[in-house]
Amino acid sequence: MTLNDPVILAEVTAMSDRYEQVLGDNDIAALDAMFCGAPETVRYGVGENLYGAEEIAAFRRSRTGGSPPRKVLRRVITTIGQDAASVSLEFLREGGTRIGRQSQVWIRTGEGWKILSAHVSLIADIS
Repeated sequence: MTLNDPVILAEVTAMSDRYEQVLGDNDIAALDAMFCGAPETVRYGVGENLYGAEEIAAFRRSRTGGSPPRKVLRRVITTIGQDAASVSLEFLREGGTRIGRQSQVWIRTGEGWKILSAHVSLIADIS
């Protein structure tokens, strides 16, 4: 098993960049499409635990205004073989004072790279 094959790393980096773009744009259809459409898909948010693609999509549709704008402070991407990767990043919401963390597990599917698992949390106050 190879970690961080340059070709795979470039693919996942592009997907992570795309995720940040559609998150900031609150492009709900694109966000839904980025998650694996399976009941095993999980997203733990700051205030919600979502199990399965349907719960994740319903959360996005009910969220007024989308995710607050944010700046990525640090990102680490690790690819695992040809078909799996983890993306971990720290962020700061615009006007916020708490560092946020996001981790995602990405897998290659017949439809391309998809998020299988995600976790978002807020930690230390920087003020």
